[in-house]
Amino acid sequence: MRPTFRRFALAALALAIPVAASFSLPSPGHAATIVIVNNDGANEGFNDPTPVAPVGGNPGTTLGAQRLFIFKHAASIWGAILPSAITIRVAAQFNSQTCDATSGVLGSAGSQSAHANFAGAPLTNHWYHQALANKLSNSDLSPSDDISATFNSDVDNSTCLGTSNWYYGLDGAEGSDIELLPVVLHELGHGLGFSTFTSSSTGGTLSGTPSAYDHFLFDESTGLHWDQMTNNNARKNSAVNTGKLTWDGAGTNRAAALYLGHEPEVHVTAPASVAGDYVALSADFGAAATPGGVTANLVLVNDGTAPTSDACEPIQNGGALAGQIAVLDRGTCTFVAKVAAAQSSGAVGVIVVNNAAGAPITMGGTDPSIVIPAVMISQADGTTLKNAMLSATVTGTIRESATRVAGLTAAGRMKMYAPNPVESGSSVSHFDVSATPDVLMEPAINTGLHDTVDLTHDLLVDLGWLANVTAVATTAAAPGFRVQSAPNPFHPYTVISLDLPAGGATRVALFDIQGRLVKRLVNSWLPAGRHAVTWDGTDDQGRSAGAGVYFARVEASGVEASQRLVKLEP
Repeated sequence: MRPTFRRFALAALALAIPVAASFSLPSPGHAATIVIVNNDGANEGFNDPTPVAPVGGNPGTTLGAQRLFIFKHAASIWGAILPSAITIRVAAQFNSQTCDATSGVLGSAGSQSAHANFAGAPLTNHWYHQALANKLSNSDLSPSDDISATFNSDVDNSTCLGTSNWYYGLDGAEGSDIELLPVVLHELGHGLGFSTFTSSSTGGTLSGTPSAYDHFLFDESTGLHWDQMTNNNARKNSAVNTGKLTWDGAGTNRAAALYLGHEPEVHVTAPASVAGDYVALSADFGAAATPGGVTANLVLVNDGTAPTSDACEPIQNGGALAGQIAVLDRGTCTFVAKVAAAQSSGAVGVIVVNNAAGAPITMGGTDPSIVIPAVMISQADGTTLKNAMLSATVTGTIRESATRVAGLTAAGRMKMYAPNPVESGSSVSHFDVSATPDVLMEPAINTGLHDTVDLTHDLLVDLGWLANVTAVATTAAAPGFRVQSAPNPFHPYTVISLDLPAGGATRVALFDIQGRLVKRLVNSWLPAGRHAVTWDGTDDQGRSAGAGVYFARVEASGVEASQRLVKLEP
């Protein structure tokens, strides 16, 4: 089992009323200052004096110093992205958390208080996280810290998650350890607004009032947003409506369609009685599904010991698997062990059938020696295929879907995590695990995450951290604001044109399709009017960024725009 993020933990709520700001404020485009407040005692957590060597760009020489460095670095990443004139204070500490040799809680974070009906609130009678409410009201609505965060100090002990420890570097070279930086970015995302104050277990809202987050939760089965549901049971049922509970924010869904790849599927061609496409989730290891895919007959594994098809004991029908796609059940042994055993028997692909009702799950693990694709399908779909295999030869392909985007519904909405039964602290307040590539705000840590906030940024924009506009049109949020680029596609350079209706802090930065920063083009005050910014196709180090898709993100006049750019081969 992969270690989990844990998820949203709401600190004690102080239901505050707005107060007037007592000082002048910078422009709405001002980058946020996020301060880490050290809540640890002497010789623990951030103050742990254990000597360590600097690692991966982290200069700290004690365990505590390295931990604090990572937190400050994560704060600087979020601070550079989000605008707020009000300092955001994060009360942080390291303590023992639930953990054993195979799974554990890594950290938790939440807003210190909730605010509604303050001056500048986009929605009336909706709760907002404290840091966002402060930003929107341009005032400090509560004198307390804004976010409370607790992280697991036991990860550095041998009793927690086996030999895996926290990795405190900035280079993404965590190996078998757990990189702290993306976990901190994830938990800060919760505290900044990526969570609901509504109970996913009961459907009950906080003091009878929905969250701003609920305004964007949309159930495609009922056609209602959570703040439109008048019955707690409706929200309770929606919280377990796997694949149908979605995010209905324009910015997130527009960005997701560009960011996410197509999902894998099992395409069955024979017999006709079971022919069709079956939803699947790829493993974290092995080959990725391709458009052409791997085609072969489906063969059920037999390991000779009940349950005979989980491949947790030596496979007895290995000869029948050679050149075929192995079908096996989820069981007590690791996913890596199952797939490796099937590959050793000559299987060209593996379909794992979930042993629990509901949607398939992502199969975690690492094994570079596994080079065949492995996917999981639901228990219901697996039963259908296994029953057909009793009397006929079933032929199928593990492939990438030509139409379905991994993590989006057919209507183009981002899927939210809604497992059945509900998972307290994880359900609803995360993106669904079907997103590919993995995104920061899934409920479990994934090794591909590092120092980017990907679609988390877009969801926070939907909530109000930045007004979101289309890339080539004016907007009522900032009349006269416009972004265009030409030539596009381009080589070797393109010019990004900005029409600014008012002077103010302006930032223009280039990101690759994975959300990684490529180059900062503008970070200064610009006057109203038209401006031209040239990108020569290089990164911040002057190296060629290579052909591909990039995004220019512009923040100015209190709004944001993103422009898709395509750099061509020479």
